[in-house]
Amino acid sequence: MRIRVLGSSAGGGFPQWNCNCPNCDGLRQGTVRATARTQSSIAVSADGTDWLLVNASPDILQQVRENPELQPARAIRDSGIAAVLLMDAQIDHVTGLLMLRERKTPLPLLATPEVFSDISSGFPITGILSHYCGVDRQELPIDGSAVRVPSLPGLLLHTVSLSSKPPPYSPFRGNPRPGDNIGLLITHPTTGSKAFYAPGLAEVTPELIELMSGCSVVLVDGTFWTHDEMQRLGLSTKAALDMGHLPQSGPGGMIEQLDKLPAGVRKILIHINNTNPMLVEDSDERVELTAHGIEVAHDGMSIEI
Repeated sequence: MRIRVLGSSAGGGFPQWNCNCPNCDGLRQGTVRATARTQSSIAVSADGTDWLLVNASPDILQQVRENPELQPARAIRDSGIAAVLLMDAQIDHVTGLLMLRERKTPLPLLATPEVFSDISSGFPITGILSHYCGVDRQELPIDGSAVRVPSLPGLLLHTVSLSSKPPPYSPFRGNPRPGDNIGLLITHPTTGSKAFYAPGLAEVTPELIELMSGCSVVLVDGTFWTHDEMQRLGLSTKAALDMGHLPQSGPGGMIEQLDKLPAGVRKILIHINNTNPMLVEDSDERVELTAHGIEVAHDGMSIEI
C-alpha cells in the first residue's frame, strides 16, 4: 500500500498569502531553512495506479501536476483519482472538489452524513457539482463497520469519530456532532498493513491510542506547537483547542500522546499551520521531535507499508 502526501500544510498553505509571521517572512526572504507547503491532502493506493484522494484541497491542481502518479494517461481524458473521501467539511479540505468537475461520470465521493449536510447547505458544493459532473454519494458510517470503495478493491476503510469542530460556516460549529470530523484507518486486505490518518484532532483517547498502536504508520494533527501560538503572535484571539487542534507541546500534548505508541509505529505530523516553529528545519522544536522519533510531513512524501 502506498501513501502519497500531496499537501502537508494547514489552511492557507505555507507561506500564507497575507501572513508576515517569522516563518512566512523568513521563507520569502530566504532567512529560515524551510520548505513551502500546499494545503493538506493525501492519496492512497493499493496498486500504484488507482488512488483514493483523501480531502480535496484548493491546491489540488498543483498537487496533481507535482505527483505524476495521479495521471496515468490511459485515455485522452483520464485521472488516477478513482474516488474522493472527506475527513470533514473544512474549506481547505473540500474546495478542491470544484476543480474536479470536468468528468464524464459522477465523482465518487465518500463522507459522513454530517459532512454531506454541511457541503450541501452552508457551502453547497454538491449542488454546484450537480450542474457539471455530479456526485456519486457514498455515506460513511462511524460505527466501526468496514467500508469498501467499488473502484478501489485493494483498500479496506474504517472511520473513527473524533473530537474536533466542524467549520466556522457550519450551524453546528458550537455544538459538534459525531461525524463532523473523522479519523481514517486504512487497511490493505491482503497484507494486513494499516495506516491511520487524522489531520484534525482535539483529543487522543485511550481507545485511539490502542487503534494507532496496531498501525504501521500514523499521520496526525500537527497544526500548532503551543496552545496559545496564534494568540502570542497577535494573529487570532482563539487558542489551538478552540479551533479543534491538540498542540504538540505541553502536558497532554501530541508529543506526549505519541510517546505512548510502540516503537515500531512510524509517527508523522501533518496539517501544519504556517506559524508552527517546527516548520523551520534546524529549529529546537524539530530537534525535540526527532528525539521523540516523530517526523514532519512534507509535500511529495511517499510512504510504503
